[in-house]
Amino acid sequence: MRTIAIMNQKGGVAKTTTSVNLAAALARSGKSVCVIDLDPQGHASFHLGLDAAPGSRTVYDVFAEQCTVDDARQLVAENLSVIPSNIDLAAVEVELSNTPGREFVLRDALNHWKLQERFDYVIMDCPPSLGVLTINALCAVTEVLIPLQPHFFALQGLSKLFETTALVTRRLNRDLRVTGVALCLYESGTRLAADVTEDLRLFLTSSDADTPWAKAKIFKTRIRRNIKLAEAPSFGQSIFDYAKTCPGARDYAELGDEVLAMAQAAGSPLPLQQNAA
Repeated sequence: MRTIAIMNQKGGVAKTTTSVNLAAALARSGKSVCVIDLDPQGHASFHLGLDAAPGSRTVYDVFAEQCTVDDARQLVAENLSVIPSNIDLAAVEVELSNTPGREFVLRDALNHWKLQERFDYVIMDCPPSLGVLTINALCAVTEVLIPLQPHFFALQGLSKLFETTALVTRRLNRDLRVTGVALCLYESGTRLAADVTEDLRLFLTSSDADTPWAKAKIFKTRIRRNIKLAEAPSFGQSIFDYAKTCPGARDYAELGDEVLAMAQAAGSPLPLQQNAA
């Protein structure tokens, strides 16, 4: 099983779009996939047709130990499940502020549920911040995938993301690695996109071998700017259900193939993190 956090503290970089459509692409390939929506805005849940109304079981109830992960999980398509979120999740930052081991609440809940026996992939859609929810995700996964819009300020913010993964790796989760950067909202005809991509390549290739991002790849697939990708959430559908022949669907299908190929190259699935420093 592979556990992947889709993470970027900058909003508007197609983080949720990537979480949902990558998960859908993997599910269409025959893999069992669970999406965990860790954003209080609940956009990944809405994108897959779930309206987590007050009173329904959500990932907040998992954090509050009011239900199990299985109680909150909903099947939304063949091979694809979602643990939804809503605005209640915003309270977790305050409620866990004085809780010992607050960084491991999600990890412990998932370990108790024995995810390895149920899913091939668990994908976590992190909020656009570096707070308790994101740290919980980073303590519960072994991989980080970063969606990046090829703009100058987005590249600047990438250093903060890398610093966070390095800190978590040193102190909380030794197995955590940044495995890839996906370039989203890509406009191939611009000089800026090419320059940012080259800067990113040079940074990764010159990084110290001991950093969590030392072996990160820039995915060959470029997620092009496509209006169908922006329309699909309003219909509660992945891009494959909404417009399966559009450029956005082709791009995310190819990204899914690259992610699958990484597992095949490794020779075995990555385990769920079990211990902390």
